[in-house]
Amino acid sequence: MSKTNYTLSPLGFLHSPLTSREGAPKQGYEGAPNAWLEVNEAFAKGLEGIAVGDEVILITWFHQSRRDVLQVHPRGDTHNPLAGVFATRSPDRPNPLGLHRVRVLAIDGRRLHVGPLEAIDGTPVVDIKPVLAQSRDA
Repeated sequence: MSKTNYTLSPLGFLHSPLTSREGAPKQGYEGAPNAWLEVNEAFAKGLEGIAVGDEVILITWFHQSRRDVLQVHPRGDTHNPLAGVFATRSPDRPNPLGLHRVRVLAIDGRRLHVGPLEAIDGTPVVDIKPVLAQSRDA
């Protein structure tokens, strides 16, 4: 397999009251606040079709994460045995992508008010995807 470089460019950044990893809940449903996603002008047309009340998945880049970690104690609890990062939701991992299922609470131009969201202020967002209804036949 040849070595290829891949590049991700943020389409926007989060503005959140959470300012540190230590102060952030592990998951959104664990008391995370709402936040604003400000989408760069170059990507604003990509928001067409998103409406207040929609559920979307934000894919973020955990910019403060360690990328050399392959094992962690789940939820940072040393009483839990070590596990591979791919079996956990740890933000420290080789490619620190975050997945966040949030509801769109308001739209102001190219800004989306979403929540609840456990990502910290300044987190880059690399994609937005709609949550699809599950088929009964799936």
